[in-house]
Amino acid sequence: MNAVLWSWSLAGLIIFSNLANGVMGFGEMDMFNDYNGTNEDNANVLMVGLTLVQAAAAKGAVCLDGSVPGYHLYRGYGSGANNWIIQLQGGAWCDSIQNCQGRKWSGFGSSTKMEKQLAFSGILSDKAAENPDFYNWNKVKVRYCDGASFSGDSENKAAQLQFRGKRIFLAVMEDLMGKGMRQAKQALLNGCSAGGLSAILRCDDFKSLFPPSTKVKCMSDAGFFLDAVDVAGGHTLRRMYSGVVNTQGLQNTLPSTCTSHIHPTLCFFPQYIINQVKTPLFILNSGFDAWQIGNSLAPPSADPSGSWHDFRCTPSQKKFLEGFKMSMLNAVKTFSMFRKNGVLITSGWAHCQAERQDTWFPQNSQAGKDKGITVAVGDWYFERAKKEKL
Repeated sequence: MNAVLWSWSLAGLIIFSNLANGVMGFGEMDMFNDYNGTNEDNANVLMVGLTLVQAAAAKGAVCLDGSVPGYHLYRGYGSGANNWIIQLQGGAWCDSIQNCQGRKWSGFGSSTKMEKQLAFSGILSDKAAENPDFYNWNKVKVRYCDGASFSGDSENKAAQLQFRGKRIFLAVMEDLMGKGMRQAKQALLNGCSAGGLSAILRCDDFKSLFPPSTKVKCMSDAGFFLDAVDVAGGHTLRRMYSGVVNTQGLQNTLPSTCTSHIHPTLCFFPQYIINQVKTPLFILNSGFDAWQIGNSLAPPSADPSGSWHDFRCTPSQKKFLEGFKMSMLNAVKTFSMFRKNGVLITSGWAHCQAERQDTWFPQNSQAGKDKGITVAVGDWYFERAKKEKL
């Protein structure tokens, strides 16, 4: 597989390659997939307990069912004692009252259903050999229980649903400020999938919590959902996002710099808002994002014959996917020209790469090859890289 690698900005990397011939199977993924944490099998992986934010109830910062939100906190130490990583959990969205009512009976809609412990690996690992730049930082995983990427601020009394994602974000941050984050020297907000979208939407809000002396940056992992045309010529994801925006009234909370000139639904897509984010932001995504291919480009509703289900990379399929990848590259082109930002578009069949150890910093891998994500993110955050073409 041939690949070309460019580097610009501080560590703004674009990787793209030809899609190899072969067989890849996929279907419509479960909306919650592995976003509970990670599916690492290592018995030595760090397990971190759940903390509920009881004070959030008085602020109306509650999950879909009205229960208080929660997070998992691992305390940093040594040189990382005053540095913080905040990871916003992912897990798709609910795009109708019916779907949100179903969701509130899970851990993605109620803290009463959440696991009491989650595994921390990848960028949340506490081991220097697995996470050299961030291993000893304070690390937090904020549970996702609002169904709209921490963006709603409304309710539906008739359906007994609370859409308070934005309040949840602010209430959790306030709680963490009281636990030492106020003294942070360095901070990184990140998230995977729907949490990656959240990291973009809440990035400037996060920055506003800290004094100018604190280095604050954000990273979106697998959160760059494209406003793409599916294999039937429709807009599957746009229809879903329209449901999310209308159900939760997001037209009132999405960035006004976007909603003032285009339809609010489009402002839920990163490509239409990333250039307005003031805080340094890193976009990490696969050009062949597995979730987007299975749920946005070729879901069963757009592929009734099932020709994409057992994917064999026919010439027409390969051309379609190459077009999707190029659309993603074009969508980040202007964004990547800002020196504060970074971009890494990988060519693997993947979704969420920073929270998984096998993609973040694999064991028994070759230096400079498999460890590219860890190095790219670290070089960007700490401003170690120089502009170069490789």
